[in-house]
Amino acid sequence: MNFIEKIFDQLGKRQAAPVLQELRDGHKAAVTGSELLDLVNAARGFIRRHELKPGDRCALLAHNSIRWVAMDLAMMAEGLIVVPLYARQSPAELVAMMKDCSPATIWCGDAALRDAILEKWGEAPPQHLFDDVFVSSPAGSAEASARDGVGLALRHMADSDAVTIIYTSGTSGEAKGVVLNAGNVEHMLGCTSGRLDVLMGDKRGQDRVFHYLPFCFAGSWIMLLTCLMRGSLLTLNTDLTKLAGDMRSAAPDYFLNVPALLERMRKAVDTQLWQTGGVAQAIYTRAKASWIRGRDKQAQGGDRMWLWLAEAVVFPTIRKKMIGANLKALICGSAPLNVETQLYFVMLGIPVLQVYGLTETTGICTMDHPQRAEPGWVGPAIEGIEMRIGENDEIIVRGPNIFPGYWNRPQESAKVLRGGWFHTGDQGEANAEGNWRILGRVKNLIILGSGHNVAPEPIEGKLLQQLPGVQQVVLVGNGRGYLSAIVTGEATSEQVQAALDSVNRELPHYKQVRGFHIHAEPFSIENGLLTANGKLKRDLIAQRLQSEIEHLYEKTMSA
Repeated sequence: MNFIEKIFDQLGKRQAAPVLQELRDGHKAAVTGSELLDLVNAARGFIRRHELKPGDRCALLAHNSIRWVAMDLAMMAEGLIVVPLYARQSPAELVAMMKDCSPATIWCGDAALRDAILEKWGEAPPQHLFDDVFVSSPAGSAEASARDGVGLALRHMADSDAVTIIYTSGTSGEAKGVVLNAGNVEHMLGCTSGRLDVLMGDKRGQDRVFHYLPFCFAGSWIMLLTCLMRGSLLTLNTDLTKLAGDMRSAAPDYFLNVPALLERMRKAVDTQLWQTGGVAQAIYTRAKASWIRGRDKQAQGGDRMWLWLAEAVVFPTIRKKMIGANLKALICGSAPLNVETQLYFVMLGIPVLQVYGLTETTGICTMDHPQRAEPGWVGPAIEGIEMRIGENDEIIVRGPNIFPGYWNRPQESAKVLRGGWFHTGDQGEANAEGNWRILGRVKNLIILGSGHNVAPEPIEGKLLQQLPGVQQVVLVGNGRGYLSAIVTGEATSEQVQAALDSVNRELPHYKQVRGFHIHAEPFSIENGLLTANGKLKRDLIAQRLQSEIEHLYEKTMSA
């Protein structure tokens, strides 16, 4: 069976059991395996009535929902190529992607999304709202419409058949459509499910999984399909302002995260305890200091007592209020996680398992082993793939998870697919245990006027740790005599200088940051300086802040 057949088979086995639920306005809307199949059948019938053909590309523009899942499964079952798009992205960017892949139709979650597209693209192909497809209740039981799809045979799916085109973030230019085929997805789902088997151990019954990341991102989509194939209960957050409460309500066994959320969770605990004060805050502060000393092999008398008290009184309360009582692990990907944050959760008794990969690798290259995770590293290569270091410490990969190429961009494909290896553009290293560490992006390397090459990400991460009110730190200095930093968010000049002094002490002279500019407005998706999944558009930042950077160097040189 291919992965779609396995998912449908699992849904059939879970006919009466809930498999998906949305948290919306404080209420849960759930569907069982049978009800989700009804939704899929309704969409399949609609697709056939509109004479869409296998191989047609179809855009899927909507926020996460049960209906999104049904639409995605229906299109793949009908042999269509799904082009999932990020609903928060600007209409102009969305239109550019759709013009690139020429979809046969556009499926929209609501009229507002459709109208925003039509305003920018009057000649857009036919659009259909979810309400047109699922003519029924909010969760979308769609019994009447489903009859059109009942009994439809699944289209034959070869490993080489394209199933989706996922557009990359475009940190330094125009987004490219990454084609993933059935063989890519089949291999990845086997790897992710196998690793989750290890995490869950002997636990019986459904995995309980919480989800808030947009399904249009490769890693998020792979998690969705993995949960469907495992018959898990997947709970969807639909309002990021209610994320903390929804996490506790879902009481998950595990869920996928990005580093920014874990950083916020850590800071929220510190802030709340500091404001509360009292005995709990005193125990927490002393236990943290004791734990750090123990990790650094500098334990003092009394440290064990404070850690025992914290584990007995404080840490269980933090775990329960933060995420609930069932959590086996947090899974983190999409960007490097600060090792101090990972160790913080370890101190609380919450394992953080890291995942590394790109859209071009079907979302994943490495995954931490639940029983052998090493803080600061992102785990070993997944089963069946090879990873090694190329020129400039670049990670190169080959295996069944590697995409066949970018949509309609043979030259771009040839640049990264060479000699049977995919060139990731990431710098990394592996240790004796086979675990990998990501050092930065090759294209982000800053080449100083002295000829020294500097990877900015590790230094930026250290500075962020020293500046709690700061949103981003971006190093600049290509062709210059030294490094400088752009700092966004709330910070005084004195605070930034103190952070630089602290970090610089541990760095060789050419890596020291000698100038800075405070930019009050954080970089964001809305102002065009972050990609859809939160990565810095470094080239555009340098271009947008060119006069500030020039002034910064003139001011520092004249000082």
